Amino acid sequence: MLAIQKNRSKLFYAILSLPATSFGFALSVQIAALSWILTTRYGLDIHDIGLVWAAGPLAGIFGQVIIGGLSDRVWLWNGRRRPFIVIGGVIAALALLALPKLDVISASLGFDGVLAVALVVVLSLDFAVNVGFNPTRSIIADVTPPGIDRTKGYTWMQTVSGTISIGAYSIGAFYNNYVLLYVGAGVVFLLSVVPTFFIEEPKTIESDEQVDASNAPKLSIAAMLQSIQPLWGFLAYDIYAMSLRIGGIEYDHYYAEIICGALTIVLVLKTLLQNDDGETTAAQHRVQFRKVLAANSFSWIGVQSMFVFMVAFVQYRLPGLDDIAMGRLVSMSFLVLTVVSAILPVLVLEPISERIGRIKTHSICLAITAAGYFAMYLFGSTPIVIYTLMVVIAVGWASLISLPFAIMSQKIDKAQTGLYMGLFNLSIVLPQLIVSLGIALALSRAEDKSIVFVISAISVALSAVSWLAVREDADSMRGSTP
Repeated sequence: MLAIQKNRSKLFYAILSLPATSFGFALSVQIAALSWILTTRYGLDIHDIGLVWAAGPLAGIFGQVIIGGLSDRVWLWNGRRRPFIVIGGVIAALALLALPKLDVISASLGFDGVLAVALVVVLSLDFAVNVGFNPTRSIIADVTPPGIDRTKGYTWMQTVSGTISIGAYSIGAFYNNYVLLYVGAGVVFLLSVVPTFFIEEPKTIESDEQVDASNAPKLSIAAMLQSIQPLWGFLAYDIYAMSLRIGGIEYDHYYAEIICGALTIVLVLKTLLQNDDGETTAAQHRVQFRKVLAANSFSWIGVQSMFVFMVAFVQYRLPGLDDIAMGRLVSMSFLVLTVVSAILPVLVLEPISERIGRIKTHSICLAITAAGYFAMYLFGSTPIVIYTLMVVIAVGWASLISLPFAIMSQKIDKAQTGLYMGLFNLSIVLPQLIVSLGIALALSRAEDKSIVFVISAISVALSAVSWLAVREDADSMRGSTP
């Protein structure tokens, strides 16, 4: 073990953050360029773009749960998480290289089907990102103790990832998105492969029973479904909407949306109001884990709506922009978001979390972002106002991609971190599918595309309130010694 890892120095936290950074960079490139290139180069409409974006959540549903469970048990290349990080990085880099050549790939295959090729390429990219993201987050929990050190691991992850991702949006804003895709492929490859060989993984992961991770008890499908109970409404709608979309069935009513929405509200309220006093530690963890899923899910409807439909919002509010100018404005907006979200975690969120706790900190940050979304709907009609409000919106984004992982990692058996990290990811990808399937359809029918920020504001506000029902861990405001 390197001395920097043994002492948990700042350099170690920086290196530990680089694998997650590589996949965060791939995601940043996708956010900046995917909707733009599908709209301007390939001429896909907003509903088709929503379908392409659905590939990512679909990959996450299977990739993160399956790969997370596998990474708890394998040992290859002197690591548990390492092989999945390396393989995911290579595939993600190749997929980024393919995005500007979808028409060439389609022609070489002998058919005119850019949408089908786009689905395959984006599915490959998102599956690779999901293959890598779970182990990069799990490895932080593997090598850091609970408490402030764990929080530091995840806040450093976001700060380093955000800082490097600034380059992604800078390239898109000051050059163009084609350059971004090619540079992104190289960055993703290097940062996913090289740093993992400087991190020593524990071959035995400690749990309450001090068992070896390779012999950790398996979680049955029934138990996994029970663990994600507050997400059943999301899951039911996603299955319904995806079946209709694949089958090409159109409808002009919202009965399923109303039923699944009501089911989600009932299950989420039941989860958030559940009292676990007097239960065993294991039972309390199960209850608290479900509360984390319920609270986290709403926030991802908001942020995913922004990411997918920012282009549609800009087209509606600033119709005079040409394709290049529109792409630069969107890239600049996300650049502002990324700069602020890179600065906040270590410099602001970590010290505030030490004083008032992670959950209160996260809830306040989400409330600020909800206010920013409402303001974007009301006032976001010029580039300068959009950039200014992205600063406000970035507060919740900075917290969302750092603090929930630290909170969740202390609600589970450490020997099954990969599996539970995959289940936790369902609170991200199932709401993302709602955006790609349901909100995309509603927005395509709406004349006022800016309503997307009303949807974002309401969902993030609900998340901010829901997080207050999650119990703060006793050690979340104190550190530990190396």
